Parts: sequence; C-alpha cells; structure tokens
Amino acid sequence: MRRVPATVAVPKYLQIADDLVQAILHGDLAPGQRAPSENEIIRQYGVSNTTARKALRDVEQAGWVTRVKGKGTFVRRNQVERAADKILSFTRNMILAGRSPSTKVLDRRVLRDGFAAAINGRNYAIRGPVFKIHRLRLADGVPMMIETRYISMAFCPGLDGKDLTGSLYDIYEQDYGLRLTSIDQMLSVEMLGAGVREFFDLQEPVPALRVDGVTFCGKEMILEIEASVYRGDLYRFAVRAT
Repeated sequence: MRRVPATVAVPKYLQIADDLVQAILHGDLAPGQRAPSENEIIRQYGVSNTTARKALRDVEQAGWVTRVKGKGTFVRRNQVERAADKILSFTRNMILAGRSPSTKVLDRRVLRDGFAAAINGRNYAIRGPVFKIHRLRLADGVPMMIETRYISMAFCPGLDGKDLTGSLYDIYEQDYGLRLTSIDQMLSVEMLGAGVREFFDLQEPVPALRVDGVTFCGKEMILEIEASVYRGDLYRFAVRAT
C-alpha cells in the first residue's frame, strides 16, 4: 500500500488504512501484535463503524494484517521457511525460526486394521495396530498447520499412553531409539475449506500447502504416514539443489 499525499482528497477509511500501514512499517505495530479494533478506530478518529471496518478490510486485503475470529486483527508475521529436502520436525522448525511452538491434540486412537495411502504414485501400507493422531500445531499461539499421522505401533508400542504435545520425532529417537532414514513426500496446493478454516480461526479462504508423506526408519520400514496442511500465507517451502 502506498502512502497518499496529504494534498489529495481521499476517503477517510483510506487515510486510516494508510496510518495503520505506516505504523507497521515504522515498527509501532510489530508482527504478531494486535492491531487497533473497530471500536478503537472509531474512538480515535471519530468515524462510523462502517468506515472503521472498511479501513481494516483494506489493510487486510493488502496483506498487512490477518483477522482471527473471536480474537481480533493481528499484524501478519513473516513467513516461516521449511526446507523440503530435510527431515525436520515442526517443533525444531519453529525454534529455528525464533517462534514458540505448541500443540493441541484434537484426536487420538488406535486402528486395529492398519492404514494405507498412495503417495507419489506408489502405494504404502502399515499393518495394524496403527496409532492415529490428529493435531493442530501453533507458533506463538497462532495456528500454523494441522496434521494427521498414522504411526506403526510395532515400532512404537505404548505410544498411545505418552504425552504427544511435543515433537514426535524426539519421541521416536529418545523413547524408541529409532533413526529416521528417509521421507517420501508429495506437495500440493489447495484452498482451505470451511471446516479446516475453523481450526485456523480464519473467516476467509486462504491458500494452503498440503503435504502427504511416508517416513522410514530403515530400508522399506515404514514408521508413519502423514497428511498435513500448512497455512500458505504463513509458510513457504524451500528446495535446495546442487
């Protein structure tokens, strides 16, 4: 958004929007910080709620802020980069990015019949029992990705009784002595549907990055199969080749 010269007659909502953008550019509103609400703008500028709403919508559409349902409008953070060619847990990725990771376990259950999926044109299967876990992953309290993982209980007996709010990769290594050897992943782009947007506290459609993958802990030894969805406005995947 470009600042409008004071000599040009512009609608009040654009002037307010420009003030908000300048506050972000000058660091008065930091990434992740809550932006002024409609009521605060009304009081500060003496405008109607319609004008205040249009100002916030204009700043949001320009990509400077994000509305979180029931919480307010927040200055958009810089995107987190994830290396697509490395085995890296969400927890470690966030720590390296200077964020504070946290997890909400949405569902957890044991599937006796196993699980199968097709990834990159190849069929993969894990014999039962399989532990299914559905988790919402957050950084600094902001929902970043939602994942479903199907984990072989042959390699991880008793996993269903552990605290699963941290890194599964750490549990694999520290509790079961497993070393992750390779991951076969398929990356695609989709729009977040209404049902998934609820988990991210989003009101409007947002592009997402979907990752379907299978993780090995030895030659042809499948440890887990995953289906994860990352917010496209907060994440980017990087591939480095030599």
